[in-house]
Amino acid sequence: MAAEAVGEQRPAGGTGENHGLRIFLIWLPIAVVADILLYFVYGPHMPPGTMSDSAASQQFDIKVMAVMAAPIMAFVLVYAVYALVVWRHREGDDADGPPIYGHTRIQATWITVSSVVVLALAAFGTYELAGKPFAGAGSGEGPAPIWKPASGNVLQVQVIAQQWRFTYRYPQFGGFETTALELPVGRPVQFNVTSLDVIHSFWAYQLGVKADANPGVNNVAFTTPQHTGQFTVRCAELCGLWHGAMFNFGKVVSPSAFETWATATEAQLASVTAILPPYSTTYDPTVIPNINKAMAKAGIAGANGYYYPPQDPAQP
Repeated sequence: MAAEAVGEQRPAGGTGENHGLRIFLIWLPIAVVADILLYFVYGPHMPPGTMSDSAASQQFDIKVMAVMAAPIMAFVLVYAVYALVVWRHREGDDADGPPIYGHTRIQATWITVSSVVVLALAAFGTYELAGKPFAGAGSGEGPAPIWKPASGNVLQVQVIAQQWRFTYRYPQFGGFETTALELPVGRPVQFNVTSLDVIHSFWAYQLGVKADANPGVNNVAFTTPQHTGQFTVRCAELCGLWHGAMFNFGKVVSPSAFETWATATEAQLASVTAILPPYSTTYDPTVIPNINKAMAKAGIAGANGYYYPPQDPAQP
C-alpha cells in the first residue's frame, strides 16, 4: 500500500513518456533561430571585422565555429531547464529514482555526434589554413613564410618592437623609421616583425595580424587592407613594467594619400635616416645605441629604450 501511495504521488513525467522527443522538439527551433541570428545578424559585426583579407577570413572562421557551437550550447541549456522542471523533487516523493545501468543508444549517439563535430572542425581548420590561399597569413610565419601574396607590388613594413613602443621602417622609401604606421588600401603588406630587447608581440587587431617580435628573428606576416580607417596596435606579450601602455594606432588610407605621406616623411626624416644603421630584417645589439641616437634626434627621448613618457617616474 505504501509503495502504491508513493507511486500515485510521482509526477506525470515518469516512465512511459518520450522525454527525448520532447527535448528534441524544444531544442530544434531554438537551435535553428540561434544559428540564423548568429550568422546573418550578429555575424557581420563579429571581431576582428573585415578591414583586411586576413581579418575577414578570421571573422568567417569565428562565425562558422559559433554556428557549430550554438546548437550544442542550446541543447545543454534546454536539457538543464527541462530536467529542473520535469524531474524536480516533488513534495512527499521521497522514493529513490530507478537505477540507471547505461543506455547504448544514447552512448552511441553521444560518441558519434562528438566525433563528427571534432572531425568537422579539424577539416575546416585545415582547409582554412592550408587549402584556402592566404587565409592564415595574418599570423607570423617566421623568416621563411610558406604563403605569399601573388602580387609583386608588396609593401614592405618592418615592425621594430622595444620597451615600450613600436616603430616602423619603410625600406622602399629610403628606410626611414617612424612611430606612425600608415598603409595603402588594396595593396598587399608584408610585415617583418623583430625586437631590439625582449620578446614582444605585434597585434594589429582590426587587420587580423598577430606576430611575435623576438630579438634576432624576422617574423613575417601578410595582409591586404580592404577598407580605409584606423586600427589599433597593441603588444600582446608581457614585456615589462609598461607593457599595458605599449599601444598605438595605425591608419589605412588611399594609395595616393599613402604615397604623399611616405614621400614627405622620407624627405623630412632624411637626416635622421642617415644616422640609422642600414636596413636589416634584424639588428645586432651593438647597433641599438645608434638607433637610440637617431630617435633622440627625431625628438623621442628617454632612458635606454628612449620610450619612457615624460610623465612617468624616474627609471633605474
